[in-house]
Amino acid sequence: MTSTLRLGKFLKGTLSNYTITKQLQDSVYLATNFHGEKSIIKSVNHWRLQNERDVLRRFQDSAPGLRPLVDEIEREGGEAQAIVLKWFEDDALHASGGRRFTRGEVKYVARTVLEALEVLHGEGFVHTDIKPDNILVNYNPLVEFDPKRTRISTARLADLGNTVSNDSEYARDGFPIGAPIFRSPEAALRLPWGCSTDIWSLGTTLTSLIWGLNFHIFKPPVPVDHEEYELEILMKHCQYFGPYPLSYKDLADLDTQYVLAHVMNTVGGATSGKDMRKPFYLAGESEISKEDRTFLGKMMRLDPRDRPTARELLGDEWFEDPGDDFPSGNRGT
Repeated sequence: MTSTLRLGKFLKGTLSNYTITKQLQDSVYLATNFHGEKSIIKSVNHWRLQNERDVLRRFQDSAPGLRPLVDEIEREGGEAQAIVLKWFEDDALHASGGRRFTRGEVKYVARTVLEALEVLHGEGFVHTDIKPDNILVNYNPLVEFDPKRTRISTARLADLGNTVSNDSEYARDGFPIGAPIFRSPEAALRLPWGCSTDIWSLGTTLTSLIWGLNFHIFKPPVPVDHEEYELEILMKHCQYFGPYPLSYKDLADLDTQYVLAHVMNTVGGATSGKDMRKPFYLAGESEISKEDRTFLGKMMRLDPRDRPTARELLGDEWFEDPGDDFPSGNRGT
């Protein structure tokens, strides 16, 4: 699964030629073409790379909110397949870590991702891994000269290597997907999932962008390798958006229902007479507004069948006032 690329290697694409300048991650490289323009090269012998290429080929013209596929590298003997993707300055996780997104920027990201999901979901495809670091951004170079301009000029949804059909065996069998703290309750419980799992993950992502400063609402108080890490996440689901509805009997077997009963009893028993199982119970108006709570609450319904579709959310009144700081030139795109 490892790549054979190295720094300084020259690659011939179908549209241009590229030189590897830096390794960013395992099998992910920064490259430049003859004009000095930056691109990202992914090169690895794995089905996810082929899958990302195929998904982008199919959808990027109809879903401009997706990170563009720029080119493909011609294969040589023994070389891994490689694709060329558009380079972006940063991702939303890092961008929001030191400075919160403004309300207009959050709405711009929400609209961009929902418009991409409307296309994917319309054809029965699930992204499966929506999180802040899979939303890429460019900065507005004029913001330092004009404080009224937004910091974020462009946002795109990236990393479609795990995008699958909602009737695939992965979806039917409840295959684990995404990062645990952004994973939907049904996916966390290993239940069958579909397009609505992306809606939950986007809601969690937008919450992280609103809060900023590396705060994530479902992050457990135990390390990732702790045996109760995922159980702690389920309890936070219940604490903020529970209790789990009775309709879960239609989705979960008895063993899973016992787990949910344990979760609800544990959360309820720790409240000392107060029901903490309310959306954003511990958040103040300064942290998340009433309008944002209402919009996100629709996305964070525990029963996936109760969540709105991407198309329905795009028509929500939350978007009627995109905010005074909505990225210039990107309104509605």
